[in-house]
Amino acid sequence: MPSDTSVFDLTDRTALVTGSTRGIGRRLAEGLSRAGATVVVHGRDRTAASMVAGEIAAATGNPVHGDAFDVTDEAAVDAGLTRIEALLGTPDILVNNAGMQIRHPLTEFPVSDWNTLVATNLTSAFLLSKRVAAGMIARGSGRIVNIGSVQSQLARPNITPYSATKGGIVMLTKGLCAELAPYGVTANAIAPGYFATELTQALVDDAEFSGWVSGRTPAARWGDVADLVGPLVFLASDASSFVNGQILYVDGGMTAVV
Repeated sequence: MPSDTSVFDLTDRTALVTGSTRGIGRRLAEGLSRAGATVVVHGRDRTAASMVAGEIAAATGNPVHGDAFDVTDEAAVDAGLTRIEALLGTPDILVNNAGMQIRHPLTEFPVSDWNTLVATNLTSAFLLSKRVAAGMIARGSGRIVNIGSVQSQLARPNITPYSATKGGIVMLTKGLCAELAPYGVTANAIAPGYFATELTQALVDDAEFSGWVSGRTPAARWGDVADLVGPLVFLASDASSFVNGQILYVDGGMTAVV
């Protein structure tokens, strides 16, 4: 394997990033594009996905496509991947980023919201990974990167079901490694800490909560979405060819201290 930076080059690779029309997912899709990959931006709305794809393509100069399908529905996942495969083949890189948060005290948490969180945060990653696995196995290569959270390891009040789904991502990642590693496919996860995005802006603006984040994090700040791009490119590239089944916490040191 080359020892220079060419091991991080994603030219001639294709990547699908679920939930990438905004927030962390959008930045990850742009990062993969800047590294040379042909990227598929995914969302729930086809118009939004196509618009973001055009914006990323204009910024990076690389081909970017948009698609939309329900990641919680197996038939929709199959139809979406069938379209993508007809255009680009089985993705070389799958980033299972789609996810959501719902907050309630445990005793008031509706079962319907539990089911929504499990479907969106965990079942979707299973369905996408299952669907691309056959093509990756046939090709003898592939990179699956799941997006976990510090809540994959740490719990807080009012988000017990969310923590359960992100804990599930850890074991899904390890299970994918166990099954797919013999075929040249790696499965790893990135577990972000607290990141400032448009989706967390209310928390960023909350002086008390932001003070807690800064005090709890050794780096003493919120994460910037740019902090996630390097770890993703590493796990998506040849640089990580012998890294499998691992959870990379990108959290400013939060999970390293008490």
